[in-house]
Amino acid sequence: MARRDKPIPTGRVRRTARVGGLVGGQAAKAYANKARNLTRTEERRREANARRQAEAAEEIVEVLGSMKGAAMKVGQVVSFMDPGGLPPEARERFQAKLGELRDSAPSVSFDEMRKVIEQDLGDDLEDEFEQLDEEPIAAASIGQVYRGRLRDGREVAVKVQYPGIAQAVRADLQNLGLILRAARRLVPRLDAKAMAQELRERVTEELDYEHEAQSQRAFARLWRGHPFVVVPGVVTELSRERVLVTEFVDGKPFEQVKRLPQPERNRFGEIVFRFFLGSLYRNAHFSGDPHPGNFLLLGDGRVAFLDFGMTKKVSRQQVEEEMSIARAILANDSGELARLLVEMGVLEPDDPKVTPDALLDYYNDAVEWYRDDREVRLDQDYVGRLMLEAGDPRSRHWELIKRQTLPPEALLARRMEALTLGVLGALDVSANWHRIACEWIYDDPPQSELGRAEADFFARGPSTGRRAGKARPDRSARSNRGTRSPTATGPAG
Repeated sequence: MARRDKPIPTGRVRRTARVGGLVGGQAAKAYANKARNLTRTEERRREANARRQAEAAEEIVEVLGSMKGAAMKVGQVVSFMDPGGLPPEARERFQAKLGELRDSAPSVSFDEMRKVIEQDLGDDLEDEFEQLDEEPIAAASIGQVYRGRLRDGREVAVKVQYPGIAQAVRADLQNLGLILRAARRLVPRLDAKAMAQELRERVTEELDYEHEAQSQRAFARLWRGHPFVVVPGVVTELSRERVLVTEFVDGKPFEQVKRLPQPERNRFGEIVFRFFLGSLYRNAHFSGDPHPGNFLLLGDGRVAFLDFGMTKKVSRQQVEEEMSIARAILANDSGELARLLVEMGVLEPDDPKVTPDALLDYYNDAVEWYRDDREVRLDQDYVGRLMLEAGDPRSRHWELIKRQTLPPEALLARRMEALTLGVLGALDVSANWHRIACEWIYDDPPQSELGRAEADFFARGPSTGRRAGKARPDRSARSNRGTRSPTATGPAG
């Protein structure tokens, strides 16, 4: 871990100055590059733009990554959004630099973190821990994680909040406009207004580890005994507002999983898909932070999911509305699709510039990867194209996309789905994603080994799904493009 022991700037003036300098510098360089492009050939312009994007990524990573707090959280969100339109080598540099926000976050010294632990627990470390390693095993936007052992012999993970991070986050929440302007230099399609609302609601919740402990306990109860999902239990008696102690799990991290043979990666990818999207569409309670640092492949083939600081419960009505949209797409019913989107507030009623056929065409493109009843391979190139079509100014659907409004209550779910798709693309995995999705949409019987094992698990416990079953559309009513399902870019676009 690099850049150790640098203090986190917490005052609004200092943090505003850093972000303001970043935004101003980025704008000046962008204008200079645009001016020079006037005398360049098309090929030279593309090369120059690719270099500018890569340089911008490095600069934004350095500033947002060193600040932590809400600023770094914005950077983490951006790091999973493919900018699209870049040559493969430029995109790889872009993602590699942004990946530092996930994998190489700055550290705070153990002496400083020890003070936080002892202040919150009200005891010396030695009174509660037989051992606590001084080197963190993970560092994130608002805290670090240490491995330890309790006096009773239990191996634990100890998540500790950075000192002063609460003040830093409050300053960032006041500076959201500047921070999001910096992020939009990399991802022009970023919805700044919606992102600001999400950050204000969710980042504040993340500061309270007692809130996270409550969420993790709920997930651990729901998934306890599951055949391939593990959620570590919480050591409630040692968890506080700035300290969270959980069971320790050890396994292969994401970078090692990426090097496994194709069948093993496919299995891992299906588990990730089932956990994140299944939590939403089956349980109406999901984790909104699916990045690679939050899951491990255990030695017995199960996958452990970590970090429940950003979770959300949604109403069954909201889930049903989204499934209704999915079923309208499956049936190629453009009129019903348009009606539902207006009812949900996604579209203005009687918008003369939006036609039902254009809507159906857009959603068919957005859900392509698990629209058809066939195996689909997800790699970064394919996912990048999907992201471009679903929400990029270069998309042929852009004028229609701009006329849609994502309801605030659906924002975190859409983010989760898009980031899950990004993770699957980074894994380069294949599956019949359509058949998995239809388990939620229509309560279809599972077709994969993992699906059958999961169905048996949920059949033994309290019902959490929509178990009444849904009528499938007449296949003869569908176009020759095949069956349709919702997408990780979201039924609401």
